[in-house]
Amino acid sequence: MQFHLNGFQPGDPEIADPAERAQVSGAAGAVPDEVDVLIVGCGPAGLTLAAQLAQFPDVKTCIVEQKPDRLLVGQADGIACRTMEMFHAYGFSERVLKEAYWVNETTFWKPDERSPETIIRSGRVQDVEDGLSEFPHVILNQARIHDGFLDVMRKAPARLEPYYSRRLIDLEVDQSAGADNHAVTVRLERVDAANEGKFETIRARYVVGCDGARSTVRKSIGRELHGDSANHAWGVMDVLAVTDFPDIRFKALIQSAKDGSLLIIPREGGYMVRIYVELAKLEAGERVANRNITADDVIAKAQRILKPHTLEVKEIAWWSVYEIGQRLTDKFDDVPEGEVASRLPRMFIAGDACHTHSPKAGQGMNVSMQDAFNLGWKLAAVMRKQCAPHLLHSYSAERQAVAKELIDFDREWAGILASAAKAGGADAAKTQDYFVRHGRYTAGTATHYSPSLLTGAASHQQLAQGLVIGKRFHSAPVIRLADAKPVHLGHAAQADGRFRIYAFSPAEDPAAAGSAIRALCNFLAESRESPVRQYTPDGADIDSVIDLRAVFQQGHRDLAIEAMPPLLLPRKGRYGLRDYEKMFCPDLKSGHDVFAMRGIDRTTGCMVVVRPDQYVANLLPLDDFAALASYFDGFMLRLN
Repeated sequence: MQFHLNGFQPGDPEIADPAERAQVSGAAGAVPDEVDVLIVGCGPAGLTLAAQLAQFPDVKTCIVEQKPDRLLVGQADGIACRTMEMFHAYGFSERVLKEAYWVNETTFWKPDERSPETIIRSGRVQDVEDGLSEFPHVILNQARIHDGFLDVMRKAPARLEPYYSRRLIDLEVDQSAGADNHAVTVRLERVDAANEGKFETIRARYVVGCDGARSTVRKSIGRELHGDSANHAWGVMDVLAVTDFPDIRFKALIQSAKDGSLLIIPREGGYMVRIYVELAKLEAGERVANRNITADDVIAKAQRILKPHTLEVKEIAWWSVYEIGQRLTDKFDDVPEGEVASRLPRMFIAGDACHTHSPKAGQGMNVSMQDAFNLGWKLAAVMRKQCAPHLLHSYSAERQAVAKELIDFDREWAGILASAAKAGGADAAKTQDYFVRHGRYTAGTATHYSPSLLTGAASHQQLAQGLVIGKRFHSAPVIRLADAKPVHLGHAAQADGRFRIYAFSPAEDPAAAGSAIRALCNFLAESRESPVRQYTPDGADIDSVIDLRAVFQQGHRDLAIEAMPPLLLPRKGRYGLRDYEKMFCPDLKSGHDVFAMRGIDRTTGCMVVVRPDQYVANLLPLDDFAALASYFDGFMLRLN
């Protein structure tokens, strides 16, 4: 998909008239007096959280932003494979795939030994290892990601729109209030011209600060960002340019002999490119603003690094200079470590409000959105009284550990790229080797949650060696039994707050009276101890809280769907229509046998419990009904 040929135009490239691309965004009037959740900030984390909560009409959510309108240009652009998996759960991955630049290969350049003032290509690697994800690593303007979430919010049951031009002044928490009370009082100032100077007050049960590195919410709960002082200045620029550099449409890491490093990221549309340019080492305490760096300075430095190739910039769509710094706060909610046992969280922070990264590893936006995906379903489950409020402690525990690990990686990666600051200059071989070895970090698939309330022990990991407890559910191709459609198993999981149980059958006939699959279905449908019966409200669809899916070893033509257990053909909705999308078989025609791909024990099978944010929560034998019930009893609230 090509666009931006005659100049950069923000918005939806499929709309021919540029004037029509900037869709109107924002709610009119005053903010509500009371809400369940107030989200402060319309960045990637805030919009991810709002889009998740918008799926629940019984959860009243409000999102506010100090800026006057939606984002149109600039900022982050790298979208990891894991993030694409999340976008599919939200329903807009296809649009991103169509519009984005796909990062297929990365090239590496170093100084030419015969002529060190010029560069030569030193290597080329596949950007993402085979089989790591069904989705590619892609590049797309952060503004278009925002548009995707805004569209989800508008179409969702709660029909959310942000309230723009609101600046958070302060907030106050009544610690004595009960969990169901609107204990947080927030004051907002209107900063739009028509209402400038007016104040609004909103009371919330929970507040989430997605308000960036200078977060007012973070400061209000007494948290601070700690980490390395920024000591290196970089420039970033989205340009339409003419160049004879041959790898301009590849992601390219370039290290020069004397002028530092340059990172080229091709952008969507086929013509635009982003360049990250290493500018200067900063003195202790110095800020990049003190250098008065101009766009021409950034371009000139890029031109020097690219020699002998030329770079003629025709248009700058967006540019900025920034300081490298990796910082992290010690906790992502308002409960002191010593009071976790006696106090529940009321306020949370996500994204840049609690961790900051350098842009070179492409982690900032991706990790921020995963923060919000982790928190969103938990908030909804607590407010809808599906889960006990102590579940909310798990957000900070899980995500702070992930952020720390990624910041350590980012610090080392940024240091490797900042070659000019090191004695001896660039080491192209080390750069390429590090990039390959740490590909799973940049792909977003390295996150591994430790055993906890939500994450079981690895006691039965041998039953499915490729579906690791605590890691994201690694999807695989399958054939849907009912209609022989090739699909991806993981795509059954939408961002709807439901747990999934994937039951992998032994080689026996699953329809037989004594089969393990039938026994599991009978337990879930009929037993008083069944988590499906214990946690599904009267009158709700049988899969509205816990969604069972089955995967068989036989080919789809070798099974009789009408003979399967009724729970795998559940009646749903006002008419009791059957859901035919619960059963799958291996894709034997294409050679994609999910049992072989994910190391499933063919003799015993297993069941894999997957959280609403797509992480493997537990892995159990098919007949371990007691362990399955015990897992859910650890954090869910029984209805009777």
